Amino acid sequence: MNTTSFRGDDKYVASEDLLATVNIAMALEKPLLIKGEPGTGKTKLAEAVSHALGKKLIIWNIKSTTKAQDGLYVYDVVQRLYDSQFGTHGVDDIAHYIKLGKLGEAFTADEQVVLLIDEIDKADIEFPNDLLWELDQMEFNIPETGENIKAKHRPIVIITSNAEKELPDAFLRRCIFHYIEFPDEKQMAEIIKVHFDKLDEKLVSQAMTAFYMIRNLRGIDKKPSTSELIDWIRALSVSGVDPVLIETQIPFAGVLLKKDKDIETLGKVGRF
Repeated sequence: MNTTSFRGDDKYVASEDLLATVNIAMALEKPLLIKGEPGTGKTKLAEAVSHALGKKLIIWNIKSTTKAQDGLYVYDVVQRLYDSQFGTHGVDDIAHYIKLGKLGEAFTADEQVVLLIDEIDKADIEFPNDLLWELDQMEFNIPETGENIKAKHRPIVIITSNAEKELPDAFLRRCIFHYIEFPDEKQMAEIIKVHFDKLDEKLVSQAMTAFYMIRNLRGIDKKPSTSELIDWIRALSVSGVDPVLIETQIPFAGVLLKKDKDIETLGKVGRF
């Protein structure tokens, strides 16, 4: 059993509940599935765990075209065919044309690593089920070479989802689940302190008030996230905006809002 404990990181603000869930997942040696709206720190969690525990982070970024096989290995048959046409030495060694994917890299690492499978819900609905055996047994076969790749050390697996689509029940049963709630103002203030050494407290206070006002504004399609608030505060600070101005206007609204419709909605309440 993995006895490593995660107690947080100086660059990542996590709730006690989240810390406990991370440690439970590691103790039970199960994948940790993290959900939450964009900007709640899902991806950053894996970075924090990696940094705090001193373990290498391997990131598998999932796209709509990603297949489970991509994470195991890729057999470059096209390159082998090309080499055979030109009589390249070693073309008969199939292993030369096998490249391990991110899951394969995690399994063959000499030390335990943190494996982040980022935004799993972007892939086809069958993608999670196609990984059930590998994540359960921590091994897979390469038929082309007859090789069995078995994890030297079970990686700490963190999986993120933006809940764009429902994940299969069979997959969910094998995970420890945690939903990261969007930070309230108290927690957000702690997050901001992590990113800035010195700031005008009046500026931060006014910016946060405006930020949560916008998030709660009816008609906003894409609510600004934590990262956008941090960028906005940085823009306000660099440009020397008077905090009093934020009481009636939203300078650099394009840093917070990324859709024309949302800018128009803000304009209707007289803040743009």
